[in-house]
Amino acid sequence: MSETYGKSPFYAKGLNFSCIRCSACCRYESGYVFLSQKDASRLEGALNINHQDFIKSYCRWIPSGGSKKLSLKETPQYDCIFWSADAAEGGGCSVYQDRPLQCRAFPFWQSIMTSPGAWKTASKDCPGINQGALVSPEAIMEWLMLREKEPVISKGDL
Repeated sequence: MSETYGKSPFYAKGLNFSCIRCSACCRYESGYVFLSQKDASRLEGALNINHQDFIKSYCRWIPSGGSKKLSLKETPQYDCIFWSADAAEGGGCSVYQDRPLQCRAFPFWQSIMTSPGAWKTASKDCPGINQGALVSPEAIMEWLMLREKEPVISKGDL
């Protein structure tokens, strides 16, 4: 999880973060937004669409470690399929209230919480990191543990 080497994690006193909804994590760069079953169900309900149509219209299967993982599609411009210029407040996530765990948990991802250096690197792309509200170490640990509670859908899980 994080580099502790027998001591407290680097975020033991908490970290400051507030999403300013700049969309930097949603646009312009190719990436994956992996979905859990809860994510898919939440989005299907928000979109009033059945499971198979949701997968066909909004998702893609990504090869990963000998299996395939379910991820949201992206546009040819590398924007998330749910990013919209018409969304409230001048553009943004059209499903913000129902966005996937991966989006809700950012920046408290395993890959970012491994070290102060990884946190600092992420802060170069995210203006909300090191700004705003103090997020407790307990809340950070809860975000990290949620992915274990809500695993990504793999081909065959459906």
